[in-house]
Amino acid sequence: MGFLKKKFLWAIVYAILLTSFTLYVALDTFVITRVYMVIPSVDTDDAPESSEADSKADIDGENADESSETISEQDDASRLTESAAVTHNSYSDQNISITITDYREYDTTIYVADVYISSAEYLQTAFAQNSYGQNITEKTSVIAEANSAILAINGDYYGSQRKGYVIKNGELYRETSSSDQEDLVILEDGSFEIITESEVSASALLENGALQVLSFGPALVMNSAVSVSESEEVGKAKASNPRTAIGIVDDLHYLFIVSDGRTDESEGLTLYQLAEFMQSLGAGIAYNLDGGGSSTMYFSGEVINNPTSNGNSIKERSVSDIVYIGY
Repeated sequence: MGFLKKKFLWAIVYAILLTSFTLYVALDTFVITRVYMVIPSVDTDDAPESSEADSKADIDGENADESSETISEQDDASRLTESAAVTHNSYSDQNISITITDYREYDTTIYVADVYISSAEYLQTAFAQNSYGQNITEKTSVIAEANSAILAINGDYYGSQRKGYVIKNGELYRETSSSDQEDLVILEDGSFEIITESEVSASALLENGALQVLSFGPALVMNSAVSVSESEEVGKAKASNPRTAIGIVDDLHYLFIVSDGRTDESEGLTLYQLAEFMQSLGAGIAYNLDGGGSSTMYFSGEVINNPTSNGNSIKERSVSDIVYIGY
């Protein structure tokens, strides 16, 4: 009898420990925030006034030249954005041209940003709270405003994953690969490439000129052909959902796409429908980003789609990163 009682108590203790461990893993994966690195930013408005000694020190080194170049670039960008031609659905200056068009396909509202830029430097990514880490999130619109983005969409939500390459704006943050993970690589010349993480290291990608690596997927269009099957789905559950994707049509000509979904007004898209749609717009390569409640498009200071997680309320979900066009 004592043996059975002791065995029963051990079973209870084991169950408590197992439940506690499972709860901790869930919290650690989805809730607990860990900041691994704060990304430096230059804010000329908050820069301290330089003393005579500081000026002499700057002249002796290269800091003064670099600082002057940075301030000059910011001033140039500010002048360009102030003089840009802007309407409710378009933006144009000498480096960036964006036109937003709404489509109605598959009983779904789809927002397409047709983007031309003069250099790949204007296609950028940004972290929530300007920090690289785990479960660090902000709304797409908040990250976009903090980075003076003209156009932005949610990114790959790297912060909810422990594996998968993270290269942002030419900096390597995570090089732990995820088996069979398809990534989109954006190179220095602005071209797109689809790679599999098990076949190439993150450091090799960086050495070969990767500016951005987005690790979500799958690839939707490759060599102008649809590359997903009609039954393929993120999480293997075929469904119509809000979607976010990015594609390239030609040199420095891109498509940023977000669809609404999960509401009576907009059903949402399957991956295959999204791929077909992007192919119809001329995408040679197209890539699926984080969707569902994350799917958000920001343009000229406003969220222009209807983000929703459950269809009952329209509101942004906080995410870990964005892809954006700006200076």
